[in-house]
Amino acid sequence: MEPAVGKTLRETRNRRKIDLPQVEEATKIRIRYLRAIENEEWDVLPGDAYVRAFIRTYASFLGLDGERLAEEHRREVGATRPVERLPRVEPAPIRGNRGRREWRIPPRVLAAIVSVALVVVLIVVGVSSGGGGGSGTETPSQRQGGGAKQSFASGQAPAKKPSALSLRLTATAEVWVCLLDGHGEPIVDGQILEAGAEAGPYRSGSFTVALGNGAVTMTVNGQQAEIPESASPVGYTIDSAGSLREIPEGERPSCT
Repeated sequence: MEPAVGKTLRETRNRRKIDLPQVEEATKIRIRYLRAIENEEWDVLPGDAYVRAFIRTYASFLGLDGERLAEEHRREVGATRPVERLPRVEPAPIRGNRGRREWRIPPRVLAAIVSVALVVVLIVVGVSSGGGGGSGTETPSQRQGGGAKQSFASGQAPAKKPSALSLRLTATAEVWVCLLDGHGEPIVDGQILEAGAEAGPYRSGSFTVALGNGAVTMTVNGQQAEIPESASPVGYTIDSAGSLREIPEGERPSCT
């Protein structure tokens, strides 16, 4: 029978004459979590997904096969792989008769049609008020009107440059944090915040965050977001409008 994961890590560390403070400094994993892993006190750690991430990081630092040891841990505790958890899908509401499909104009297309109609009406009114005669020279306003017609006739409204969100994290207790910006790049790379510690403010078009527990306050654009308290790992996406959506375990980032 193969030795337990925690025993393997502890024996390898002792054989290489490395103490826990050295491991903490190199891996950024707190000593009490490292000691809990070696003693296989899994209830001390945030959750199965984060335990496996810690095991991979710790084992790789010691020169071991982190993926193999993380998989051994999963088999030992009988945890489910994140990819085996199916995402929740909300059923779409049925409108009208089942045999008929309702045809709807997308809001952007409808806005473009209304814009084009408005520009056409303004041009017709401008031509009527100016009379049929006059010189063939275009005035600056007429040139601008023609340009506006060409722009809206293409069916695309002028794009607005999205404004960046502002996000600040405040830990109400010790919490593990993995925070990604709108491009999927880590901002807080799997760090543990002490109680009362603040991180940010960070700016991005959107954010994705995974937390070891719910012991954190998130302030989005100066307003505190409502997050339910949780002793288990949680994760959220924050879209460009500042709205939060909880994400299931299999879709949360791990920063490893």
